[in-house]
Amino acid sequence: MPRALVIRHVRHEGLGTIKRPLEKDFMVEYFDMFKGAVLPSRIDGYDALIVMGGPMGVYEEDKYPFIKDELRLIESALKERVPTLGICLGSQLLAKAAGADVYKGKAKEIGWYKVALEDEGIGDRLFIGFPEEFTVFQWHGDTFDVPPGAVRLASSEFFPNQVIKVGPAAYGVQFHLEVTEEMIRDWIGVNGEELSGLKGKIDPQEILKKVPENIEGLHRLASPFVARFLRMAEK
Repeated sequence: MPRALVIRHVRHEGLGTIKRPLEKDFMVEYFDMFKGAVLPSRIDGYDALIVMGGPMGVYEEDKYPFIKDELRLIESALKERVPTLGICLGSQLLAKAAGADVYKGKAKEIGWYKVALEDEGIGDRLFIGFPEEFTVFQWHGDTFDVPPGAVRLASSEFFPNQVIKVGPAAYGVQFHLEVTEEMIRDWIGVNGEELSGLKGKIDPQEILKKVPENIEGLHRLASPFVARFLRMAEK
């Protein structure tokens, strides 16, 4: 059975809808950084790497020393061409490991937003059949440049680099395709202090109000995306 390494940064940002298909076909080893997990220095022995989100910044290495270890592991995965999926913070770590800058955006993008596929995204194997524009769930304030040699697959009005592909098998997804309604409610509760500081800009109740009209569509897109990524990792 193929093996997958999953990095989780905070307890409430788990795999969501990725969990069931991943655990069905892969032997999964979780490294929970919030519990003090120690990462291997190389990706040897693993067939896939998945790096989840978190509130820390890639540029906060002094505050979060494990960031250096994650970057080293992602660099190893890129070198060995091991299929890699970075979500939110994970996408920023991927960009940094591939040589790009990561920095604070001009504003925070929290809630439901539209993203659009670039021509390269429309033709990419993970996005076959996707509409050219679709609604996703966002929760981030940082962004990144496209690394040298990488390709931008999707963009949005406020954060142009929403999906990048690095090499043949590494994808960085800025938005959260994995979320469930329960996760969204949990995040709003856990991040109450952050949201209170954005009063007048981000309305938590409006985010929740839009869940029913958007969550099923998000899941319909996430399912084939995840399945295709996992098939790529099984080869």
